[in-house]
Amino acid sequence: MADFNLHGYQEEVVQRALQGENIIICLPTGSGKTRAAVYVAKKHLETTPNAKVMVLVNMVPLVDQHYTEFKPLLGGCYTLAQVSGDSEEKDFFGMVVQKSDVVICTAQILYNAMTSTEETKQVDLSAISLLIVDECHHTNKEYVYNKIMACYVERKLNGEKRLPQILGLTASLGTGGETILLKAVDHVLQICSNLDSAIVLSKDYVCELEEKVPRPQKTYSIVEKRPEDPFGDLLKKMMYQIHEFMDIPPDYTLRECGTQEYELDVVLLEQQGVKDKSRQLSQCSRHLRKYNDALLINDTLRMRDAFRYLEDFYIPKFETIIDGVDIFLVGLYQVRQEELRTLAGNPLYENPRMSKLEGVLLEHFGPSSQSKGIIFSKTRESTRCLHDWVHTNAALQEAEIKASILTGAGSMTPSEQENTISSFRRGKLNLLISTTVAEEGLDIPECNLVVRYGLLTNEIAQLQARGRARAKNSQYSVVAEEGGPEQRREKTNEYLEELTGKAIARVQEMSSQEFRSKIAVLQKQAVDSRKAQESQQVEKRNCHSAASVQLLCRTCFKPVASGSDIKLVDNMHHVIINPDFKKHYKVGGQVVIERTFEDWEPGCQISCNNGNCNQQWGFEIKYKKIALLPNIAIKHFAIETPDGPVTKKKWKDVTFTVEQFSLEEYCMDNIPDIFD
Repeated sequence: MADFNLHGYQEEVVQRALQGENIIICLPTGSGKTRAAVYVAKKHLETTPNAKVMVLVNMVPLVDQHYTEFKPLLGGCYTLAQVSGDSEEKDFFGMVVQKSDVVICTAQILYNAMTSTEETKQVDLSAISLLIVDECHHTNKEYVYNKIMACYVERKLNGEKRLPQILGLTASLGTGGETILLKAVDHVLQICSNLDSAIVLSKDYVCELEEKVPRPQKTYSIVEKRPEDPFGDLLKKMMYQIHEFMDIPPDYTLRECGTQEYELDVVLLEQQGVKDKSRQLSQCSRHLRKYNDALLINDTLRMRDAFRYLEDFYIPKFETIIDGVDIFLVGLYQVRQEELRTLAGNPLYENPRMSKLEGVLLEHFGPSSQSKGIIFSKTRESTRCLHDWVHTNAALQEAEIKASILTGAGSMTPSEQENTISSFRRGKLNLLISTTVAEEGLDIPECNLVVRYGLLTNEIAQLQARGRARAKNSQYSVVAEEGGPEQRREKTNEYLEELTGKAIARVQEMSSQEFRSKIAVLQKQAVDSRKAQESQQVEKRNCHSAASVQLLCRTCFKPVASGSDIKLVDNMHHVIINPDFKKHYKVGGQVVIERTFEDWEPGCQISCNNGNCNQQWGFEIKYKKIALLPNIAIKHFAIETPDGPVTKKKWKDVTFTVEQFSLEEYCMDNIPDIFD
């Protein structure tokens, strides 16, 4: 192991993997789990006939990151390939796997290949001899890791021998939300069962590990509740006016405004409005959710950020009045608009959390400082607001803070993420303002300051965020209101982290026979449960015929399509093939996606053209350069069924079967001359 320069704790945790066992390596962030995995892969390739190593990651940027770690140590003797949804190789994934010794890919790519009917894409688990699963604590519930491993477990129980060795990597298995030791033990056992693996930690080199990955100093920067909040009070007053207008059902109680619980209440109320075809109830609920979002922003950020959020929502509404409901809702905002603007700009009532955060940053940054830091915040919107605040704050600019946003794939491409991290690594930036995307996996340089701001996450996310503060004498700071939900959650996570350690210790105390016996029972239960769920899913999909279902615009309730008009393209896109559907929508701007696809390309946005509705529905796609098809999101529609209207967030939950799209049939029906 000398050529790898492994630490003692790394050598210790790989031993059972070198003997061919399935294991989960559990080491803290920054301890070198990936390097240990590269060593296991090298020894496996050297000693296993026809070896094939596959490394699974859960985020696209990690494909390239892991490739840069594996390539220098294995590239001289072995063929490596990296494949993600952004690479053309995904379209020939089966061939890539055949020709490579090591393949690094997103888990979704492998799962698609395992379920594909196209020969050039197909990959069978038996073709892999070592499967490395990064951030393997995600092998649970409906995550794609677990879908892959479910296939593995079922084939194992059927007696199949040609299955890959499993090597999982994680910083923590967590408790799965459990707060009692026995339940936490059950969660750890379930992860072990899903991965068919035992847990391995360092026992003999704990001191070396603690020296290599020191814990940062943890501080609570506690803020007292602001004494006056006239901006928030006015928002609540407006919400109460909407309550009176909307005629809430007598048996329905809304909880406190400005809380996550209230958001859940109005989401359910909007669904009830759709079910009753009450535009008053559904639209008022949607507007209340926006006000509640503004209250949450006001609670953690600046008043002007909350006001701007409402402006972005309401200004387009000024031109989209459909009926008296819109006249009331838009009119209410217009009447109070200038009063809200004035209050939002009054520094006397500004959020004290911002000044506390400013103080934390100024303790570490200055003209001669070499500090690097990360602020973790909840949403993309909050990162944008904090970034604007940093760049407009005179004291922070005088301290020469150079900040940038780091968010997930929905708003940043992998190349944009990498460019941001690279600038941070080179010192061009010294502060990242990030969503939780930076908590795990991404190769971010050591920081001496990590700030958690307005976050409510689990113990794994907290541990991983803390692991970013790896520089000497680093600080992990929690900015929170005295007795508020963030402070309470942070304290709870400290307990859950300790509980995770106790649960893992309890599992490791089991004899090999007891452990394997429990795992076998859990695996059998999982297979039976999955088959029952699949049966229920089929039954649910047959609850209604497609022809008996109508799609209604979720905003104006206008019927626009039959369920039988919907077809499924490439198991991904739900499109409307009835040419009459075009009468119901108008075309907007071009959709830009920073990647190319094998069979389709994005077209323009589409929205409801019923009067002033303008509800967004999705976008057109051009399929195989022939068919221009409206691709719709079910969350933007109400579904009229024989049992009444319902709403669904995802297509998988609809109660009718969507048939596969046939390009040939489509062309025969719409372009008959093409086959003449």
